Amino acid sequence: MVKTIRTKEYGDFVQKLRKARIGAGLRQIDVAKKLKRPQSYISRVEVGEQRVDILELKKFAKLYNKEINYFL
Repeated sequence: MVKTIRTKEYGDFVQKLRKARIGAGLRQIDVAKKLKRPQSYISRVEVGEQRVDILELKKFAKLYNKEINYFL
């Protein structure tokens, strides 16, 4: 059995993250530049391949002009 970090709850979380980015009118490359990360990191986060810690989530929330509770 293959282990995955993509539970239904985590899938809902990354879907909200992607929706917030699009709602903010940002492309993955825009977010990557603002967070000083490669675009591939943003892509991996949005498909659930890369976990996001709470400090990184705070950065996403600020960038997308959302309260952190929006993602939870």
